Amino acid sequence: MVMSDNSKGLILAVASSAFIGSSFILKKKGLKRAAAAGTSAGVGGYTYLLEPLWWVGMVTMIVGEVANFVAYVYAPAVLVTPLGALSIIISAFLAHFLLKERLQRMGILGCVACIVGSVVIVIHAPQEQTPNSVEEIWTLATQPAFLIYVAATISIVLALILHFEPRYGQTNILVYIGICSLVGSLTVVSIKAIGIAIKLTLEGTSQIAYPQTWFFVTVAAICVVTQLNYLNKALDTFNAAIVSPVYYVMFTTLTIVASAIMFKDWSGQDASSIASELCGFITVLSGTIILHSTREQEPAHPIGKNEVNFLFYVTN
Repeated sequence: MVMSDNSKGLILAVASSAFIGSSFILKKKGLKRAAAAGTSAGVGGYTYLLEPLWWVGMVTMIVGEVANFVAYVYAPAVLVTPLGALSIIISAFLAHFLLKERLQRMGILGCVACIVGSVVIVIHAPQEQTPNSVEEIWTLATQPAFLIYVAATISIVLALILHFEPRYGQTNILVYIGICSLVGSLTVVSIKAIGIAIKLTLEGTSQIAYPQTWFFVTVAAICVVTQLNYLNKALDTFNAAIVSPVYYVMFTTLTIVASAIMFKDWSGQDASSIASELCGFITVLSGTIILHSTREQEPAHPIGKNEVNFLFYVTN
């Protein structure tokens, strides 16, 4: 029995969610230990780089992202990205037992809604047409509609970093998560382009000599580093069970929008299939919001001497 590309993408996406959901908890515990020993990541510290548990979480996340990377090669973003809701469920249950961040009964209902919505999306996901060369992908990336999206994304990210982060980064979760999600949408389309280039190269049509391939690699590298930096800040500053669902909602929405504009994922589908996918997506978002709204707020961690000195230096 030959497995379809969508089935391969589905299996990889589920495995990716398991690793990524676990990594949130491991990294959170590592960040807590690092904050107790020095300056927390939330105010610009990098003590967590010396914490082994944070690195375990980092490796786990890398494994999950690699699986996610390959999933995007085989299946469209409208199928792969919403399945990230499973990572929320995993992180929520692990946070309940390992971080003592209690999961309420309505939170369980939110988890169920995420699963139901994901199943609906999987059933109605479109079959993707893979481009035949990286030059075709470049043509899609330079169409006016996608260039407008990229320009708007970069403008908003710069505004968040330069204006909003210094003022509201420590009090409003949408600042850090907004940066991660906007940059993440560009990461996904770049990684998808790289994955397709690798797949075509392995099949005998080398894409290595094309400058567009290396442009996508550069963009992906910059975006990944930016995402990790601000995701660490968000995890260190806010409750892990809040960061995970809010990040999922924003990242998934923006990624689907970016992918739909660039790769035209919904072209060729009938109205009923598109409507079913949208209903599934809304169900997932609703479940995520329910899960988020029932989480306990995390008390602020005590500020140590090193952190006081760091804050004094920054503000003077």
